[in-house]
Formats: sequence, structure tokens, C-alpha cells
Amino acid sequence: MHNACIKPGEFWLPNPTVDLTAWACVACDQYTSQPAYWQEADMLVGEKPSALRLVLPELYLSDAAARIPMIQQTMQTYMQNGTLIPRVRNGFVLVERMAGEGARLGLVAALDLECYDYRPGTTLPVRATEGTILERIPPRMNIRRDAALELSHVLLLVDDPMQSVLEPLFAKRTELEKLYDFPLMMGGGHLTGYAVTDENDIQSVYAALDALQMQNEILFAVGDGNHSLATAKSCWEELKQTLPPEALQNHPARYAMVEIENIHDDALIFEPIHRVLFGFDGDDLLGELEAYAVQKGWTLGAMDAAHDVAMVYEGKEVELNIGESGEPLAVGALQTFLDEWMQGRPGLTLDYVHGEAAARELAAQPNTIAFLLPALHKSELLPAVAQSGTLPRKTFSMGEAHEKRYYMEARRIKP
Repeated sequence: MHNACIKPGEFWLPNPTVDLTAWACVACDQYTSQPAYWQEADMLVGEKPSALRLVLPELYLSDAAARIPMIQQTMQTYMQNGTLIPRVRNGFVLVERMAGEGARLGLVAALDLECYDYRPGTTLPVRATEGTILERIPPRMNIRRDAALELSHVLLLVDDPMQSVLEPLFAKRTELEKLYDFPLMMGGGHLTGYAVTDENDIQSVYAALDALQMQNEILFAVGDGNHSLATAKSCWEELKQTLPPEALQNHPARYAMVEIENIHDDALIFEPIHRVLFGFDGDDLLGELEAYAVQKGWTLGAMDAAHDVAMVYEGKEVELNIGESGEPLAVGALQTFLDEWMQGRPGLTLDYVHGEAAARELAAQPNTIAFLLPALHKSELLPAVAQSGTLPRKTFSMGEAHEKRYYMEARRIKP
């Protein structure tokens, strides 16, 4: 038996001499307006081997042309000098992450990209939860296209209320080979990983996923790393046009490394992703929003608290109760306004910030406005995706920035 969408993989890990706390670093799409975080991480790593040297933090995308060759060369160096070695062959990795809300479980696997599409209207069983910003894909393709390895912060959510996929493996973790067990850098918690290579365990995962797929229209929803997974899909679509038919089925680039998590995990908390606008006066923007609402027939009066947006700037805080917008979530109405309003204003920058404290800190700067959004209930996610296709981009975050997936395993994507 096998599941059509995932399969075991060969996963590379640092050799036993490597300092794992220095090795694992947080997802590259975090702290995009906080260079101090990445500077501190760089100082902590120093000359030690680190996944930080194999990824491009999005803060530095503008410097991609200079950084990408160094990243690709470091990948080759780590494989050649034994810094990275294949530790799991034809298996999964069971992950336990201790963070602020307790132990969160995950299963690292290889996802068949033929099962996934980020475009609205797809009927494939693996779907994006939010809109994909197409212009963000080409620069990420430049990073992946010639890379020997992939590291992943992609988290896939499975709707498994009976806890049939991950939890049985965790219950028998003492019987599994422990791969790593160490504290993550900079407040990331603690990470433990186990090899899942026994054929009976692999078959139990397949059976549980097949049963869930028979019950649900969506098997996996992308909870995090949507643009990274869309990049992997785009690279595969480009590459497969050049391959002979016999190479299509098992080419390593057909697959992407992901971590599967149960949406019903008590330690998995959905946090809102706030918007921070740089380069405009708050009072003036509030007037623009009020005029836009009148034009569109929206109301900004008292509505359900789920539609509340707090607008913070220059020591002020204004509660926006957006109604009659036709959007089920406050983030949809706000994003619609910002997308239209920012057209023709090239001097402005909109960032997506995890954590209310970080957004408020940024809003203390001149001509900077934070929009603080409410959280999405987990039970709303998969039904909303099945009904409407995708949610507005950056609708929710699985935890705050320091709770994002840390890069640990690596996987070859070239033969």
C-alpha cells in the first residue's frame, strides 16, 4: 500500500560533531522588518556549520544575486566534507517541538508535487490556504533552480480529529531511533526527531491518510510556507518539460520536503498576521479608508468583534469595525482596501508581521501604521478553503515568529 501524495524520503542531517543549536535556524520568511534578529543569529552561528548558510532570509532578497552562489557552493561543501550525511533512507522523521503551547508533533515526508496546486479552482487534494503572490515566485525559483539540496519550512495541515496519523507513532517513540534532541536558538524551544523506517509503521501512516482522504475533499492544506511550496511546484513544472518520460516518475525534484501536522493538535495555535504600512501618515490614511468605505458601501460602525481591526500609529489606536464588505473575515476587507489603495504609490511598503508586540514596536516609528487583526479559529480553516478556494494572503500564522519551523533536515533535489 502507498499513499498517492506522500512517500518516505532520504533525509540528510548534520554529523554528530555539529552543534545542532547553531545548525537549526528559523524559517527564512520571518523577521523581514527586523534585521537585528538575523544579525544576532549570524553572530551566534559564527564559523560553525549552519542551515543559516543554506537559506536566504527574505530580508536579504534584494541581495540575492550575490548570496545565491555562496549558498549553492556551501551546499556542495557540506555534502562533500561530511557536514551533512544521509541519516534516514526510505523513511519519515517524527518531530516533537516543545514551544510555548506545549509539545507539537510533525512528520517530515516527501510530497508529490503532482498532488498540489496553489492556483484557485484546483480540485487536487493538496491546496494552498491563502492567495499566492505570483511575483514572489520567480526570485525564489532562482534560489531553488540550481540548488543541490532543499531545506523546508513548509507545514501541511491534516484534519485528523481521531489522531490516527502522527499520534500512534509518538506513542511508540521509545522504540524509534532518536536522531536529534536539542534546544533551538533564540527562544525557539526544543526539538526532538525520530526515524520512522519500519515498513509496518510506514504502512500505518499510509492507511490512516488513505482513510482520511476518502472522507475529505482536501487531504492537506498548506499551513505555512505556501510560497516556498509554490516555488517547488513551479520549478518542477519547468523541469519536467525537459525530461524524458522514464525520468518523470522518480525524479527527486518532483517531490518537496514537508512537515505534516494535525490541525487538532492542542499545541498548534493560530495567530493573526498583522499588517504594517511604512511611509504614510496615519490620520491621512484613516481618512482615505473612510472615503473608500463610503464608496464601496461598507460600514465602519459597531459590528461583530471578529471583524475588529485595531489601527495603531503615533501613539493612537483606532478600532475599525468593518461591515457590509462581503468578506467573511476582517483581513479580507482590509487587504482589499490596501491592495487597491497602494496602486500607484510606489514609495510605500507593506509588511506582514507576526506578533502584536513586534507590530506595535514598528508602529512607534514616524509615518508607520500597524493594523492589528483578530485570530482565525482553527475549525474555520479547511471548510473555508474547500468553500472559497483560498483565503486572503497572510490570513493566519501557525504560532508567532519564533515558533515557526526551524530548518533541520535537508533533502537532495538533484539526481
